[in-house]
Amino acid sequence: MTNTEMSLTRSDSGAMRIQPPAPGGIGAEVFELDAARMSAELAQTIKSLIYEHKLVVLRGMQLDPAEYVKFASWFGKLEPYHQQNYHHPDHPEIFVSSNVPMNGKKVGVAGTGQFWHTDYSFFADPLSMTFVYPQILPEGNRQTFYIDMERVYRELPEELRQHTVDRRAFHDATNYYKIRPEDIDRPIIELVAKFRAMAPGAWHPVAIRHPVTGANSLYVSEGFTMAIEGLSVTENKSVLAKFFEFIQRKEHIHAHTWQAGDMLLWENRSLIHHASKPEGNQQSRSFRISLFDGLPFYSNPIDREPPPDVYCGDYLASYR
Repeated sequence: MTNTEMSLTRSDSGAMRIQPPAPGGIGAEVFELDAARMSAELAQTIKSLIYEHKLVVLRGMQLDPAEYVKFASWFGKLEPYHQQNYHHPDHPEIFVSSNVPMNGKKVGVAGTGQFWHTDYSFFADPLSMTFVYPQILPEGNRQTFYIDMERVYRELPEELRQHTVDRRAFHDATNYYKIRPEDIDRPIIELVAKFRAMAPGAWHPVAIRHPVTGANSLYVSEGFTMAIEGLSVTENKSVLAKFFEFIQRKEHIHAHTWQAGDMLLWENRSLIHHASKPEGNQQSRSFRISLFDGLPFYSNPIDREPPPDVYCGDYLASYR
């Protein structure tokens, strides 16, 4: 099948058309999906597309928030974001990224995800998949960028590959804590301590193995990866900078340009992503739902306790 051909999938929920990506690319497109006639069979078909192509674009979706939550629940256990100021007022499962008031009130947080990351890597159990469903699209920048970390792993130069063998990296999100009204007049050190108590960070293998496909992916990101075990502070700065430069090369970046009615579902095991910033004062609102698909996040846990702080030289000792 060429990338211009369509496959037809039939199930109890009717017919939908699937267009696979170009050879070597990511992102299948799904047309004519009737969300009101979802079934376990159809959800599994779409999940299989995710595992194969990393990213699925559902075209022409028209769902209200309650319908969106119901639709997403077919794919796994929904996980409300760990900070309530991101929640939709009626549906906590929905993470709101918005610079537009709802009913005259500020809802959600503006300017989220404008850096390379993968969702919840700073927890011991990262989120398997993420939906994003824009509600208001800006006129200018209306893209989200993705990098296929399976491809990056395959293409790693030996200098970097040696740091993926039986090594873990520490992931942390403290640098991206969003100040809330109740934080005013509180010292930074107190806010940092509060956030770390809520999200203390997590260790994960530098390269992870997919539980379904068995493929290896590099699992680091400029946003959340702070250190690789066994390296000093100086070594970590140098090695991570080389990782990030290689990962973020232009030829690795896939850009999705949003159209009205698009809903994206992607896998956090194999992709990192980066939101674009609306130009000027253009309005933007997007609803995100993240979930666990019922599988281990990776199938190659390193069977030993997390290293002591000294294992990363002075980094974690100063970090704590």
